[in-house]
Amino acid sequence: MPGYSGTVEGVSVLRLDRYVAEELRLLTRSQLKTRLLSARLNGKPVKLSRPVKPGDLVELLWAEPEPLHLIPEDIPLTILYEDARVVVIDKAQGMVVHPGAGNRSGTLANALLYRRLSRVGSAAFDEPAADRGFRPGIVHRLDKDTSGVIIAAYDDAALAFLADQFKARSVKKTYGAIVLGTPREKEGIISARIVRDSRDRKRFTVSRDVGEYAHGKPALTRYRVIRSWGACSLLLLQPRTGRTHQLRVHLRHLGHPILGDPIYGAPDSLVRQFPKATLMLHARTLSITLPEEETPGYFKAPLPRRFRELIHNLNGRHGF
Repeated sequence: MPGYSGTVEGVSVLRLDRYVAEELRLLTRSQLKTRLLSARLNGKPVKLSRPVKPGDLVELLWAEPEPLHLIPEDIPLTILYEDARVVVIDKAQGMVVHPGAGNRSGTLANALLYRRLSRVGSAAFDEPAADRGFRPGIVHRLDKDTSGVIIAAYDDAALAFLADQFKARSVKKTYGAIVLGTPREKEGIISARIVRDSRDRKRFTVSRDVGEYAHGKPALTRYRVIRSWGACSLLLLQPRTGRTHQLRVHLRHLGHPILGDPIYGAPDSLVRQFPKATLMLHARTLSITLPEEETPGYFKAPLPRRFRELIHNLNGRHGF
């Protein structure tokens, strides 16, 4: 059973959960809520909201994460960066990030587990070893049909360090998208709350409520038109929040849905000239500070083939 015992230092006064997550970087605050078994301060049981100060003795016990029962799979990955603690991948379109109903294999998590075990050695491939501690550290998600840059951690401390940056919204991400039509403004901000669609719980939509009656989670997306061909445009997107399906929902709300989007796309009558288009959304860049580094790293996934081919066809069609 993992645990920690040590004296508080380096802070004035801070809540215990924040001290563990932000200073010690042992577990995220969400992990503390689900896995903490006991917390003692100067020998006495305390809650996570208890303030700590220099000189206090902190003692913690927490549970191991639940076994994932993942099967390591040797799936080829496009690696943008890798060290002993993190890996940055250019995820292919069509790859599911994490196992779920109907997707127990072939996921990025299966591939990452294999890669992690391979680095340790062949003896680690027995099932008990995989269940005891080697697990993919999925920090954030990309939709199955969204390609591009994604980061994962190889240990819990690195996972907590990266996850805290996403929670603090200090991570900078950009996406490329080809949308139907051309926005009236060449650049702008889409600020609209996102809620589950009451008619289809698998979909999301923009809340129509305003003021004190507004429901849903605040979401903000910056966009800029990079190139326009009339029938469609290439946009650069910068999400400032990380809501599920945020970019897809916001662009539909703007009146310019992403080309090839099977859930939030335009009616068939508007996309017949692009019959082979799949979701034209690509995570282009990621800026995040890696463990043991002081300045953010910058990672970039090149535009995938489906983007290059469509742009080439559009340029030829319009004589560029």
